[in-house]
Amino acid sequence: MKKTKAKLSRISILHYIKLVVRSLLFVGVLVYYILGKTEVLDEFHPIPIGVCIYFTVEMIFRFFPSKLESMGCQKQFARNYEPIGDNIKPQNQSWKRTFLVAVVWLALNGIIGLLYFADMIDEGILVLIAIAYSVCDIICILFFCPFQTWFMKNRCCATCRIYNWDFAMMFTPLVFIPSVYTYTLLGFSLLLLLRWEITYKLHPERFATNTNKCLDCSNCQEKLCSHKTQLQSFLKKYRTRFFNVKK
Repeated sequence: MKKTKAKLSRISILHYIKLVVRSLLFVGVLVYYILGKTEVLDEFHPIPIGVCIYFTVEMIFRFFPSKLESMGCQKQFARNYEPIGDNIKPQNQSWKRTFLVAVVWLALNGIIGLLYFADMIDEGILVLIAIAYSVCDIICILFFCPFQTWFMKNRCCATCRIYNWDFAMMFTPLVFIPSVYTYTLLGFSLLLLLRWEITYKLHPERFATNTNKCLDCSNCQEKLCSHKTQLQSFLKKYRTRFFNVKK
């Protein structure tokens, strides 16, 4: 019997589209940066207005419930909470792991900030790093997430404690660039982060697998974790073949 291939979910398709769009955006800004450095352009702005508009629109949509977003960020909304039982204490992810992620991220971007103030990189590079982060954000969702694997140890994106930190983490390098565009991106991203953390504090039951039935694998419609599983299976198979040939 032939094995039937699993169909991509609508959420998966949208994330692949985001990956392509953000990758093209990075390439476009890179070309723009190179042209600006070679003085081909009459005017050069470190962060193009198109970048600001694109990500601002993405963030605005994140403030509202949507069927076009992953449960990872949608579990904060009341409509995505289905209680499993009464008087059950939510078993949320460790605050220590969450704090460690914050420390590591701030340390990494602190180094980037030092390079900027030492004139080893300029504002354009900071913008390129931020957009590269945005590409890596989708890669984390679809293929491999170091925060999930090395720090948070969560089952999947749907149960991720820091899912809605993405935009704030993405635009961290922009804190060193005083501009209306950067302040707009940082402002919206921090509002998203603040709302997420307040909701987590007030309604921890929405974020825990033992209290919210919507986070159960049986209710998952997006199957984002399948991409990581397939990639791991492929790499495992490839390594096995490689070492067998080597022997």
